[in-house]
Order: sequence, then C-alpha cells, then structure tokens
Amino acid sequence: MIERLKDSRGAAFGFKVVGRTSGDEVKAFEPQIESLIKERKERPIGILADLSQMEGADWKARWNEMRFLQKYTDHIARMAVVGADKWEEVLALLLAGTTVLQAETRYFATSEIAPAWDWARSSKNADHIPVRRMYLGTGLFKDYVPEYTDL
Repeated sequence: MIERLKDSRGAAFGFKVVGRTSGDEVKAFEPQIESLIKERKERPIGILADLSQMEGADWKARWNEMRFLQKYTDHIARMAVVGADKWEEVLALLLAGTTVLQAETRYFATSEIAPAWDWARSSKNADHIPVRRMYLGTGLFKDYVPEYTDL
C-alpha cells in the first residue's frame, strides 16, 4: 500500500510504502505526485519516500517507478529516503530507480523523519542537516526514451 503523508505541503510531497508494492499500486498513486508537479509548473519539488515499512516490490512496480522518474526528472530537485537503520539495504532497492533521477537523493534513518522533511523542503545549499549521501544525481539516463511502456 502507498499512502500520501499528511505533512505534504508546498513544494514537498511525501508518501509511505507499507508491505509489498505492486505495479498497479504505483501506477494508481502517480497522479497525486503529477498533480503537484503540474501545479508548480517550472518550479521543482522535493519528495520524501518513507520506506521504513516496505517489504519489497514486484518488477512491474520497479518499472513503473523508473518510467515515472524518467518522465519527471526535471521537476524533482530532491528526494529524501527514510528507511530502516540498515541504509545499505535501502540503497540496493533504490539505486536502479534513482539513476534516472537527476535530483540529489539522500538517506535518513527512521528516527530522522523531521530532518528529512526539512531537507526535502529546503534549497540545494541546506547541507547543515545531518544526512548520509546516497546518490548525487548525475542524470545517467537523462535523454533515455523508453521503448516499453507497459509490462
């Protein structure tokens, strides 16, 4: 299950994943983020993804995530990932999806959700917040056009 977090406001959108995620759940949730992107027009957004209760995702969910991130990469400035205490496990789950994302992506422990929100809402120069850098966002697949749009 994917649910929007109540602290989502302004330029920051947060969601929490609970249990195992399917491709249909990801696809059904996308319009909520798309709505904020369209509302903000050319101004980028920050995303907070709380994966602390996530138990995995099927391949279609991963594909839909990568397709969505590739489509909106220019609109997402920062991505804060909140997960279990072993951030290496979260890194393995996310790196495939975040490689298409030009946004700076950082990991926060579950106890650091408040700083994660601050960081997602702040400018790119807010490096005083204690975080562990996961992926700097080089836009490896910036110009990639997907051949497959559905599994």
